[in-house]
Amino acid sequence: MRWWQWLPFGRVGEIAPEELARRIREGRAPVVLDVRSAAEVARGTVPGARHVPVHEIAARFAELGLSPGSEVVAVCESAHRSIPAVRFLTERGCRAVQLAGGMTAWRRAGLPVERPAEA
Repeated sequence: MRWWQWLPFGRVGEIAPEELARRIREGRAPVVLDVRSAAEVARGTVPGARHVPVHEIAARFAELGLSPGSEVVAVCESAHRSIPAVRFLTERGCRAVQLAGGMTAWRRAGLPVERPAEA
C-alpha cells in the first residue's frame, strides 16, 4: 500500500450498520472484510465476515478472489483502520465502503455478532 493510503482520516463511502444487517438478512450481503487484529475479531464480528488484518490486505489481496466491481464492506472497531482498506480496495477496482462507526456502532445498534470458530 502507498503511504497516503494509510492515513486514518479523510472520507470514504460508508454503509450504515442497519443497512448492512438488512442486506445480510436478505441474502444480498457484499463481501465483508474485518480488518481488525485477531484478538479483536475473536471478541466477535459481523456474521459471515472474512478476517484480513489491514496491514496484510495488500499481501493477501490475491487470495481474496475479488474481481473488479466486487462489492466490499471493510470493518474495523471505530471506522478508522477501515479507511486505508477502502482506499486500497477501490484502487483495485472494487466497489468498497466502510461500516459507518465500525463494530462499535454495530454493537450499539444491537446487531448480531459472530465469534469465529478458530477463536
